[in-house]
Amino acid sequence: MDTILPVLIAIITGSALLVLIMMLRSLSGKRKGGRASGAVRRKDRAVIIRESTKRLTHDPHNINALQQLADLYFDEQNWGKAFPLYDSLYELSLVHPEINIQKDALRQGMCALKINKLDEAGKGLFSAHKLLPNDFDTNFYLGLFLYQKKDYDKAIACLRKAHAIRPDMTNVNRPLGFSYYKSQHYKESLPYLRRVLDESPEDKETLFSLASAMEEAGFGDKALKVFVHLRPDPDFGAQSCLSAGLIHERSKQYQQAVQDYEIGLKLENVPSELQTTLRYRLASSYISMNNIGKGLYYLKQIQNTTPNYKDVAALVQRYQELNSNSNLQTYLMAGTSDFVALCRKFVEAYYPNAIVKIEDISVAPESIEILCSVESSRWEDTELFRFYRNTGAVGELYVRDFHSKLRDIKGDRGFCVTAGTYTDEAHKYVEGRPIDLIEKNMLVSVLKKIDMLG
Repeated sequence: MDTILPVLIAIITGSALLVLIMMLRSLSGKRKGGRASGAVRRKDRAVIIRESTKRLTHDPHNINALQQLADLYFDEQNWGKAFPLYDSLYELSLVHPEINIQKDALRQGMCALKINKLDEAGKGLFSAHKLLPNDFDTNFYLGLFLYQKKDYDKAIACLRKAHAIRPDMTNVNRPLGFSYYKSQHYKESLPYLRRVLDESPEDKETLFSLASAMEEAGFGDKALKVFVHLRPDPDFGAQSCLSAGLIHERSKQYQQAVQDYEIGLKLENVPSELQTTLRYRLASSYISMNNIGKGLYYLKQIQNTTPNYKDVAALVQRYQELNSNSNLQTYLMAGTSDFVALCRKFVEAYYPNAIVKIEDISVAPESIEILCSVESSRWEDTELFRFYRNTGAVGELYVRDFHSKLRDIKGDRGFCVTAGTYTDEAHKYVEGRPIDLIEKNMLVSVLKKIDMLG
């Protein structure tokens, strides 16, 4: 027994060493084989290029040479070199039935799309789609082509089919989501844009588009949060400031809107057209807050850089006058209680040498009416004043309505007051009737008397 044990140990040790040596030799062989295989592949590539080029020099329409070279460059994703080869194969397929037109037409379109040759891409992709209508690649790349051509409805059809064929292919989500978005199918775009953001959370273009789609789809509160988040962004910040400001304006949160627009104007590299729009909205917000001076400041900035922008010239003229006449500003812009108080003063100032007694005041959405009795040393009348806050032209229909009201109350005389003008028909209607039409110039004259009366 004592003699057998050392023999067994020697046998086991020898066997282990033998196995280890064999494993090391095997591993070494694989490494050498790998290096040899890489060398063979490099040699094969060089041979394919050399021999195919040689054959094409003698015969530019050599199908095998074109196919081998095209497939090699395609596998290497060398789209620029692969495209003309597949384009030749596509053209030759009419007279060479041995060409795999399904594969080569698709690849011709794919390569053209990759190097932005959109006009050439269409012919291959449409042909491939006719031959393989239920293939993922043909539907996806044709959809991508149609998206880039801005034919969004057709792009949606192809991309939806590609998504149905391969729901696992996430590269469909972006062009499909943007096709819905750019064709104004905002609600339908939302799930696909969200999936893009799940894959690429830093994609600011998709995030901005998602917010815009949410706003259009009626999710304004959620959209606003995204726009506010994007305000500092160098690429989408200015547009996000504009979008956030418009939402705040619609909800009459003018102070927040001012903040949005001012942030946008502080950003760098904002396009001049967008800067002008931000200034215009900023001026409008300040004016809505009755800060006429600030509003004028930004309107004049626009006037200096873009004189013919929208109605800026008319607004500057209007608000310069308002800024210098606080009573006219109150007449056009103040709340209802201040407007009524000013109109009472107007009636009293209109008859400085008479006793005016206010009998009744009625407020309507478009005007207010003041019924009063006026007594002077020589006469006494019951008179009705109607005040319009608009700055446009008041038509005959409104004057007729006022005349009917004056007859109903058996008033002696009536006065229609506006910060604008009256149409020619309105002026003709009051001829021979106990109605005076007071236009802007006369209104301003009386308002100045109120200033002097204190």
